[in-house]
Amino acid sequence: MDGLLVIAAIILLAIPVTVIALVIGQSGLRGRVSMAEAEINVLRDVIEQLRKDRGGTTTAVPLPEADPVPVETTSPGVPPLPARTGPPEIAREVEAPVVHAAPRAPSPVAKALADLGPWLQENWFYAVSAASLALAGIFLVQYGMENGLLPPRARVAAALAFGMALIGLGEFIRRRFGDTVQSATAYLPAVFSGAGIVTLFGAILSARMLYDLIGGGAAMTGMAVVALIAVVLGWMHGPLLVAVGVIGAYGAPVVLGSSSQDASPLFGYFAVVAMLGLGVDTVRRWGWISALTLALAYLMGFAVLLGGGGSVAWTGQLYFAALPLLAILIPARSFSPDHAGPPVLLGLLGRMTFGARDRGVQWPAFPTSLAFGSVAASCVILLISWKPGAPEIWVSVALLAFLGVLLISWSNRAPALQDAALLPPLTLLLSVFAQGENRRVTFMTFTNTYTHNVDAAFPWVVTILVGLGVMISLAALWRSLRGGPFAAIWAAFAAVFAPAMAILLEMAWQPAAVIGSYPWALHAAGLAALMAFFAERFARKDGQDRLRVSFAIMSALACMAFAFVIVLSSVALTVALAVTVVAAAALDRAWNLPALTWFIAAGVVTLGYRLVVDPGLGYAHDAPIGDVLLGYVGTLAAFGASLWLIRALPRANAKVMLDSALWSTAGLTLSILIFRWIRSAVGDAYDDTHWSFGLNAAVWLGLALAQVQRTEGRTLGLLDRARWALAAGFSVIGGGALTGALTVANPLLAQRMANNVFGPELLNTLGAAYLLPAMILMAGAWRLTRINGQLRVAIAAVGGATLALWFFAVIRHFWQGGAAMFLGNGISQPEQYTYTIVLLMAGAVLFYQSLARRSGVIRKAGLMVIGLAVAKVFLIDVTDLDGLTRVFSLLVLGLALAALAWLNRWAKDRDRTEYTNPPPLPPA
Repeated sequence: MDGLLVIAAIILLAIPVTVIALVIGQSGLRGRVSMAEAEINVLRDVIEQLRKDRGGTTTAVPLPEADPVPVETTSPGVPPLPARTGPPEIAREVEAPVVHAAPRAPSPVAKALADLGPWLQENWFYAVSAASLALAGIFLVQYGMENGLLPPRARVAAALAFGMALIGLGEFIRRRFGDTVQSATAYLPAVFSGAGIVTLFGAILSARMLYDLIGGGAAMTGMAVVALIAVVLGWMHGPLLVAVGVIGAYGAPVVLGSSSQDASPLFGYFAVVAMLGLGVDTVRRWGWISALTLALAYLMGFAVLLGGGGSVAWTGQLYFAALPLLAILIPARSFSPDHAGPPVLLGLLGRMTFGARDRGVQWPAFPTSLAFGSVAASCVILLISWKPGAPEIWVSVALLAFLGVLLISWSNRAPALQDAALLPPLTLLLSVFAQGENRRVTFMTFTNTYTHNVDAAFPWVVTILVGLGVMISLAALWRSLRGGPFAAIWAAFAAVFAPAMAILLEMAWQPAAVIGSYPWALHAAGLAALMAFFAERFARKDGQDRLRVSFAIMSALACMAFAFVIVLSSVALTVALAVTVVAAAALDRAWNLPALTWFIAAGVVTLGYRLVVDPGLGYAHDAPIGDVLLGYVGTLAAFGASLWLIRALPRANAKVMLDSALWSTAGLTLSILIFRWIRSAVGDAYDDTHWSFGLNAAVWLGLALAQVQRTEGRTLGLLDRARWALAAGFSVIGGGALTGALTVANPLLAQRMANNVFGPELLNTLGAAYLLPAMILMAGAWRLTRINGQLRVAIAAVGGATLALWFFAVIRHFWQGGAAMFLGNGISQPEQYTYTIVLLMAGAVLFYQSLARRSGVIRKAGLMVIGLAVAKVFLIDVTDLDGLTRVFSLLVLGLALAALAWLNRWAKDRDRTEYTNPPPLPPA
């Protein structure tokens, strides 16, 4: 059974090398096939041209030769390919053909790795031999332990002697018979030396973890010496020995086993082996050795972390925090990285963009990709490594903060590490949020501080976490002040990170419930002061360039708003947010900060949400009238003041946002005040009435038109599409409310107590139901000049129809009263006659306006109204009216039509005179 486990372990550890070799080998094979196809195409062109032009003169045209592959490859341990040469000269009678461009040659590392797969297929017995010899040394110790043949010290000494003998044998063969591919002893020195390295690692590991013969310091020293020997031998023997040593070193704990309950020393052992693999690569630049080393370092370390507890948890977190530092510093051969080129994320995005290759988008260098992958893997493991209720949570938090500050500082000289430096701080935010969301962990301990112990000391947990956020923001500030192409991005990150930490704590931890609202608000106020300091630093550095200053000021205003959220009531919070919008507009006017447009837009959206949703319309309908006036009228005044402050600045987007918010808030405020006035006069007994439907329609249709105005008639862009979607949703709600007012709640169509009209003539519930939404629709059609013309006409038509219904209902209310509006009760002759007079007057006004404005649309509308009046007189009035009323109806119609005919003739004569005698042109 132990033998099967050993074989399984060997196969498992060999998989990474095999996969890497096969993938890169396939890539290299594809490149060579492409080059061969290019040469074949050249030969085909030459032969075809010779067949066509046999009668001409002959000119010798040499074919271009492909780049020969040298006999000695870039990797001593990998066999070479035979050199390729082009064909001899061919006599031709024509001009030289167009030579196909050869494909781009692979890099030296890719060439070396491409040969690894075929080599393993032909020389697999070398790998098996190395594994067998390494296992022999490890089993030597294990056999002595199981059978008690030798004391522990003798067993370890025998293993050490066996390992040194294997290394000595390999060096003897290399020096005596050579290690070139032409010699019969090729690869044997690497096989024996690699097996010896693995045996030495196994011997030291057994002395520490099986027999406890040496302490941790001595074990680390011994492994460091063995790793140094392996590095020196690797430089001479090639990547095969290094790969065998790395795989064997990581596999030794699996094969050897351990009786120790504490597996934490394995992390130090794995770190030494990682330095071994990365150290060889830093000189010889065998990239796949580094990739293999890190992959096994994470795989074996994570396996130990999952199976251990106690000290394994925090030592494992230290180990995974150290691996990115090794992956960054050792290939750079410096204590300060200098990775050049594009960051990984930018390179990937550039490659994914269509045509990026033609535009010369550079692929991230291998050390950059290695460092980014290591940082990402460590962040993920540190995020998920803690268990509920375990103190190792804070080790993870501290390590993420440390990595964040360190990588931000390092990114000053390493432009390729900009995105990698963002990963630990973002992971820290996720970790803090996850701890708060997990009710079994820190959150419950934090919230129960005063519940179980009223005399407990002030809990500093959230203060420490906010302090970590401040520390990372300060590091980002320092990085931004150092300049460079990413200075603006780091300024935005510095302005956002610390407030983001406080907001996540508010969402997941709810600190105000434990430490109190005012102490928690002081944290937000402190962040506002910090952002003001950031603004001062950026202003001193940038001069007239105000972009980074704008980021800090927006963050300061947001922190102030966050403090208001914590301590103020609903109405006071709304007013405070409105004041921050005015402050942003004033700062923009005073200091010319265009980026504050974003804050103004966010403030408009936030205030709109508060006025409509939370606390919203329900609160406005029931709250004290003083609070309602303060919240809604105060917000309206803030929008007006902000618009006035930026009136002279080129801030088109901010002006559109504020203008639309000003009109929609005015309509919203008017609707709420009318609703409260009617309810105070009528009482709370009526809910689903024509005026409640109409007021709701006015609110939502006004919000829809405000969203349309903010698009400025554009149809492109994600934000504009979202606004059109919101406008459509608001229109559905408002249109449904208006439909309810026109149908089921219409006092003309249904007779019920709730449909009665309350109030005197003109100032009654009919105005709230129909006049207000009609005026909002008409105003929208008038103001929205950049949208589709047909949509404007449709909006105006709906508004005009609703306005006409209001006129009709007002006339009926005048003659019938509020309780007899139902049309089924009949129409009196004075009421009938009034409708005729109103139609004629409306038609005459429209007709006159069409002539004065020379508008064909208004003229058609006027003719339609006049035609409707004519139809009414001859179809309804003649039959329903009698006596003098019928006479006056026909008389008024005749006189009105005669007057309109004269007016039409006068307008035509005027136009004809202007056409034949145009006014003189002004002097040049």
